[in-house]
Amino acid sequence: MARVVDVKEAGQEIRRRLGEVLVLPESVVEPVLVALLAKGHVLIEGIPGTGKTLLARTIAKLVGLEFKRIQFTNDLMPSDILGSSVWRPGREEFDFVKGPLFTNVVLADEINRTSPRTLSCLLEAMENGHVSVEGNPVTLADPFFVLATRNPIEFHGTYPVPEAALDRFLVRVTMTYPAADGELRLYLGRDPEAVLAETAPVITADALRGLMEGAHRARVSEPVARYAYQVVAATREDEAIALGLSPRAALAWLRAARARAFLDGRDYVLPDDLKALAGPALAHRLVLKGGGDAGALLERVLKSVPVEL
Repeated sequence: MARVVDVKEAGQEIRRRLGEVLVLPESVVEPVLVALLAKGHVLIEGIPGTGKTLLARTIAKLVGLEFKRIQFTNDLMPSDILGSSVWRPGREEFDFVKGPLFTNVVLADEINRTSPRTLSCLLEAMENGHVSVEGNPVTLADPFFVLATRNPIEFHGTYPVPEAALDRFLVRVTMTYPAADGELRLYLGRDPEAVLAETAPVITADALRGLMEGAHRARVSEPVARYAYQVVAATREDEAIALGLSPRAALAWLRAARARAFLDGRDYVLPDDLKALAGPALAHRLVLKGGGDAGALLERVLKSVPVEL
């Protein structure tokens, strides 16, 4: 197992290198790194032009992983992302030609533009680490990391993303316009594509696998677990919430907190880890009676639950 100090140093270097290519707040960077270490997936919401594709490509390069982008459209079929069998006349047999889903880092662009059938195919891959091809399970790459995007502005030609689908994403982040000073640095700096082309990996894929195992082993004490339960229970009792947090949501929250603790050089989880990731890990799993985003309401719930250690 990798030492905790290794991942802290690697995380700091990845943050620094990301900052050379993109202008991103820590509220985006940390959840993405947490999801990567926790073997989860990320939903990115934001308008076009804020660097979603560049973020995915940069993350892939910094951790030594292969990257592919899939543009989801309303006519995209499951076979377009899975691949298909091709007849080889010389051998008189079929060969399975793998689609773009067979890689380490997948940017699933605008998932709300594809059909429920194709989206289900992506969700199966995210949930199980394998897909069904002609009735047979086929294992995907390891690591397998999906960053999916959804444009919250455009609705023409889109499908609603069901709550059950949103629940498959470990975290959700929002990418907006950079702060004024950050955007000015972007204008005055080098071309991000040129910087990325010169960027070398910080760690190898094998090293990343070791760090993932280390993050999984971070300890959750009973008081911390009890705090997580009290927050989850409070969402189920709040009159403004139509659908509170499930046990699966709580387990995902704790898994993310383990990865954050490990990134910070610890092998144990603190309530601060849970608080820091409550918005990215939980808000997209809540359904409000009046609709809308659950971020502000979740903050209210967190303030109402005391930390007792």
